[in-house]
Amino acid sequence: MEVAPVALELLFETSWEVCNKVGGIYTVLSTKAYTLSTLYKDRLIFIGPDVWSEDKKSPFFIECDTVLDSWSKSVSLPYGIKCRTGVWDIPGKPLVVLVRFDELYKENNRLYGEMWEHFGVDSLHSYGDYGEACAFSHGAAIVIESIYNHFSSQKPLKNVIAHFDEWTTGMGLLYLKSKVPGIATIFTTHATSIGRSICGNNKPLYGQLPNYNGDQMAEELNMQSKHSLEKIAAHQSDCFTTVSEVTALECEQLLSLKPNIVTPNGFEANFVPKKREFVKKRKEARAKLLEVAGVLTGQKLNDDSFLICTSGRYEYRNKGIDIFLDVVNTLNGKVKDREIIAFILVPGWVKHYREDLQNAIENQKNGLTALPNPVITHELVEAYNDNILKRLTELNLNNTEGKVKVIFVPCYLNGDDGIFNKDYYDLLIGFDATVFSSYYEPWGYTPLESIAFGVPTITTSLSGFGQWILTTTENQFEACGVNVIGRGDYNYGEVVENISRSLTFLSQCDREENDKISKAAIKTSNNASWKYFVKYYIDAFEIALNNRNKRIKSQTK
Repeated sequence: MEVAPVALELLFETSWEVCNKVGGIYTVLSTKAYTLSTLYKDRLIFIGPDVWSEDKKSPFFIECDTVLDSWSKSVSLPYGIKCRTGVWDIPGKPLVVLVRFDELYKENNRLYGEMWEHFGVDSLHSYGDYGEACAFSHGAAIVIESIYNHFSSQKPLKNVIAHFDEWTTGMGLLYLKSKVPGIATIFTTHATSIGRSICGNNKPLYGQLPNYNGDQMAEELNMQSKHSLEKIAAHQSDCFTTVSEVTALECEQLLSLKPNIVTPNGFEANFVPKKREFVKKRKEARAKLLEVAGVLTGQKLNDDSFLICTSGRYEYRNKGIDIFLDVVNTLNGKVKDREIIAFILVPGWVKHYREDLQNAIENQKNGLTALPNPVITHELVEAYNDNILKRLTELNLNNTEGKVKVIFVPCYLNGDDGIFNKDYYDLLIGFDATVFSSYYEPWGYTPLESIAFGVPTITTSLSGFGQWILTTTENQFEACGVNVIGRGDYNYGEVVENISRSLTFLSQCDREENDKISKAAIKTSNNASWKYFVKYYIDAFEIALNNRNKRIKSQTK
């Protein structure tokens, strides 16, 4: 589908996850970048945090000459702000400015005072990562202001947009609103801080949503400052967006503002290997997964073992990790003809890779002797306090008997973890099925990534992606490669049973059925390509510019 882009002279997008792989927003931006770069070329500039050092360099950033050189070589930024310019090493190679914001911490109290005075942002109760987020977004906004002024001095700029993602960049949006009102602003919440916190504190969200007051819940959950910043940034933006209809309802109730538009998350097929390379990559992934599981458990695992996984942020209830573990436990008694190996690819508080496991893999001398604690690949800080390990112990899932094995991989899979040494996508392609049984999932990138690699997935009706499936296709593996399980506040056991039944079905499919389901999955993922979903962002750009124009016109009367 051809998309007619809005004429923009500059398009900035700021996020903590630019060149900084932390969670799903990294995937949103890094896959969207190719399509936006095609439309806007060097007018697209991402702004991210420079959290790297000489000892630990960013694997995602290439420092090089760009059209920003004329700015970067002449600019003198306040407060000791330092910048590096280059490109993001992803398809499209978009321009990036990484901002070193260390010196801005000491300016935070002054910033808090100004934002209270101008907008009513309550930073009094701030703690944790609030100060870091505000220092970064303050610096990012100053950089945007400086680039804007630099190019404006050469030629007046009329259509400039600054897009800010999540509450962590809210201070930057408000700074621009007060200092450079000619820049149109967009604010996207990928998940409200209060909605996530309600769920994370084991409170029911969906059935009780009409009864919640966002400000009241922020006080109860000690989230006043993050909520205040997020809410005010949304209200002050020229265009407020979120990623799904599920989260739009949440925003309307908890932030007292209905989003101007829903901008669902797409994906780029250029991350997926083609044909012969696909077959090779899948074979390599399966071999590595079976090797690690076999060495860890001290067992010879069949090549046709049914490999399943869940992945994502370590939010035990929100991401449905609790359900996944209970599902795996039920499979022990249901599947008799095939071994099942369930991987939990969820980054935890990791200390280091297990040296005994690494040595055993390298030397292949362990024979059929299980290593100690044969359920985990890396050492954890405070392993005794880890929810996944505690639940595995409660369920007696210790990999010593039965057809089902569980392998907990508590690290980021960036290719240098010491055990797999492959990135997430290079392992994902090897699985037979994935499960994302989320309770709180504004969109759901992990199931979309899964089907893009032809791996059938199970998700829930509480995810934005799940809702998209339910409204666009038939909810059957054979039709779309996805099975959406109905989930609510109080049907935990039913969800466990339904997911278990779906996995049992997949484990019993023959090669012809598997191929049909895999092709259906890939076809569905193609329908969620950014070439289709970017139109929602184009609409958001138009809304932002129109509202900017109305705002300026009303201020000049």
